[in-house]
Amino acid sequence: MNTYEKRMLAILEEGKAKYGIVAVKAEFEAEGTRTDELLRLLEIARRAGVKVAIKIGGCEAIRDLIECRNYGVDYVIAPMVESPYALKKYIAAKNKVFPADEQADISFLFNVETHGTYQQIVDMALTAKGGGVGMVFGRVDFAGSMGHTRDFVNSDEMIDCVEEVASLCHDLNLELVVGGGVSPDSIEPLRRVRSSRLDRFETRKVVFDAAVLDGDQAKAGMELAIEFELLWLKNKRDFYRAIAEEDQTRIAMMEARQQSIPTAAAAAA
Repeated sequence: MNTYEKRMLAILEEGKAKYGIVAVKAEFEAEGTRTDELLRLLEIARRAGVKVAIKIGGCEAIRDLIECRNYGVDYVIAPMVESPYALKKYIAAKNKVFPADEQADISFLFNVETHGTYQQIVDMALTAKGGGVGMVFGRVDFAGSMGHTRDFVNSDEMIDCVEEVASLCHDLNLELVVGGGVSPDSIEPLRRVRSSRLDRFETRKVVFDAAVLDGDQAKAGMELAIEFELLWLKNKRDFYRAIAEEDQTRIAMMEARQQSIPTAAAAAA
């Protein structure tokens, strides 16, 4: 492990022990996580003893689901599931890929991230209950679907919507995770949601047990999550920079060799 990765490992170990960190997260969807990146993240997570969450590419992304199974992912999230029909497609897809006995050890969730989904939330929740699927409330995309910026995520209007979903999840005993723009400013809004139901909350790369909100450690945990993501991005940058530059010397030599070869026109002159 390089210096970045050793520090990321230390953050996860400390976060697990003190600040409610339970998992790291990657995305095949918007983030476009590549296999080599995921393997590094998996090693760091497994060494730290935390779980791994992956957002797949869509409700019926069979290839992504197969990879989640192969890599031993703990949380699987489907994005942009905007209708009960799309949710049924997701349920059918995960049932196709994962045998029933394996599903018992995995949490399957779908994103509530548009106002259109929210308007159908009762039907969505009943379908989710029947299919063994929980919810992730994605606040930034939800705000965008309403024409708002990410500054809207901690507003009373937003939290009213999340609380309604939380109440429904409480009544039907569905897992609820909240993400999107999570920062120290989100602590009090998340506590409001937790009064109904909140199992976990997540930043872009780190997932927390919502129980950390009951004490005074959430802010410190979020600060660690910010450091973790920054280290992750720097590590990714340096990794691909090294790949991009590994053949520079060879390229320069081959270009010089090519230039030293007389062209056909010059040879004929």
